[in-house]
Amino acid sequence: MTQLEKVPMGRMFINDEMRETTLRILNSGYWIKGPESKAFGREWAEYCGALGGMPCSNGSVALIAALHALGIGPGDEVIVPSHTYIASATCISMVGATPIFVEIEEEYYTIDIESIKQAITPKTKCIIVVHLYGQPVSSEIFEFAQQHRIPVIEDAAQGHGASLNGKSIGSFGDIATFSFFPSKNMAVGGDGGAILANNSEELVQRISTFIDHGRSDKYRNDVLGTNFRLSEIQCGIGRIQLKHLSAWVTRRNEIARKYLEAFSNLDMKIPKIRHGAIHAWHQFVLRVNDREKFIQHMSNHGISTGIHYPIPCHLQPVFSDHPQGKRGQLEFTEQLCEEIVSIPIFPLLTDQEVERVIDAVSSF
Repeated sequence: MTQLEKVPMGRMFINDEMRETTLRILNSGYWIKGPESKAFGREWAEYCGALGGMPCSNGSVALIAALHALGIGPGDEVIVPSHTYIASATCISMVGATPIFVEIEEEYYTIDIESIKQAITPKTKCIIVVHLYGQPVSSEIFEFAQQHRIPVIEDAAQGHGASLNGKSIGSFGDIATFSFFPSKNMAVGGDGGAILANNSEELVQRISTFIDHGRSDKYRNDVLGTNFRLSEIQCGIGRIQLKHLSAWVTRRNEIARKYLEAFSNLDMKIPKIRHGAIHAWHQFVLRVNDREKFIQHMSNHGISTGIHYPIPCHLQPVFSDHPQGKRGQLEFTEQLCEEIVSIPIFPLLTDQEVERVIDAVSSF
């Protein structure tokens, strides 16, 4: 019998429209700061229900630009979950501020509001929330932050297409940042990101100016800035991928429903969906007692797996000198990171592959 191809963690979407658009932009000679970037910024903001926004070179610099736009710097503290990709935390250090790591909710794996309340000090100048795995964070956080006049940045690198109580991710915080890295829910043919703003046109303009050398015209630079722009080709590809995003999120949810039903009686913890949320399902994350054994079992059955993420941010070597840089600071986060494992959930999975994943997990 022919051995089946291993089910991957992702599969890229490339179509003729993307190829034709790339060639059209190349032939136009307009490779930067043209109509594609303007249109992509406008269309992405409209999709997310944000006031305005613009594409940028990647999701990490989007976070740096967001903090810069809010005036965050040395002496300031920024609250952030420790269970996230490292860029959610290093962006804080990059602007000279101090990350304050907090716990996540045990049900949904997103930043915990009670931990935020306990971490607030007079130096707290911002909260970064992360819609991890595509799960929207609690709306209570935005209400609490507004009451205390603390700006909130949505790190929505994994939240494309998610919503909560009918409101799209990217429209809750003062600023929202996105990544279009190839593994994300939509991509731009390379690195890419976007920054959205919600509370004022002035903030939109401030961000736009910062990512283009802080200039008001070609040779006039009014504020400190740098080049965080995204190319026309990538913006053109992003516009095409955006047309498919809603259908892709629907497919991700279809797969997730099959997984949740199939795994409901197994001896492992499966994801939960926040009430009122449409989950974007960037990752489908299980918690298992013997992760290495599970990973090997899945590999033996021809199924790829991933770990998102094995090391909490506060225990990363880069934060070894941080006051929280030792074990025992965030007990649930530390425990969770030893148990989590991701299984394939991307829109180009075939029904046959979904069944193969289900059979492999169920037989563990």
